[in-house]
Amino acid sequence: MASPAGCEHYVRSCLLKAPCCGKLYVCRLCHDAEENHQMDRFRVREVQCSECQTVQQAQQTCQQCNVQFGEYYCDICHLFDKDKKQYHCQPCGICRIGPREKYFHCEKCNLCLAQDLLGNHKCVENVSRQNCPVCMEDIHTSRIGAHVLPCGHLLHKTCFDDMVRTGAYRCPLCMHSAWSMEDHWDQIDKEIAQSPMPTEYQGATVKIICNDCQAHCTVPFHVLGMKCSSCGSYNTAQDGGLIQQLRVYHRT
Repeated sequence: MASPAGCEHYVRSCLLKAPCCGKLYVCRLCHDAEENHQMDRFRVREVQCSECQTVQQAQQTCQQCNVQFGEYYCDICHLFDKDKKQYHCQPCGICRIGPREKYFHCEKCNLCLAQDLLGNHKCVENVSRQNCPVCMEDIHTSRIGAHVLPCGHLLHKTCFDDMVRTGAYRCPLCMHSAWSMEDHWDQIDKEIAQSPMPTEYQGATVKIICNDCQAHCTVPFHVLGMKCSSCGSYNTAQDGGLIQQLRVYHRT
């Protein structure tokens, strides 16, 4: 169940005694993978040294053989690990990988964000207290980093990378573009210019809603895309049928 080096999740030299079932596991993630319930890391009170097997109060160094259980230790989260410049964020209530000076806690988002997002992101209240909209797993306590979209919503960095690879460019929650699409919109402009609609559809218009700026507008209809007349985005949705149909020709 354990080894002195820890587990696939953490490098540590102790086992946690689960307060829920009394079993010994290297970490809460190993426990949760094996049991039908979850371990509350904050309620952990005892650990067992992986070197001398002494069960003792949770602390950084073994009281019996003086082995260091982890280069980093938090006595709130009971997190033992190698040094990753971790720090405990009191408002978040958990430890974050640092260094601390590269992050700030946004009170409205209720999340630690990179310093380059200070005053440069859209706040969504308690945004991290919901599951990733792609994998539906927890974001706030996840060991996987979070990616902040321009709309302010979060998803796991790995899930964002998967979106990029598959060509999906919309936020799964609000459909806002997940990154700058200006080059792609320019490409669509060129393709539309080179692909005129059939004569009977030239002059046809349609109402659209823009997912990027929320504008409602009436624009020329084209099968390759309908461009928002407010912001230039092609991330739009048709809002009704064609308004202006093709010309009607009558035989004489």
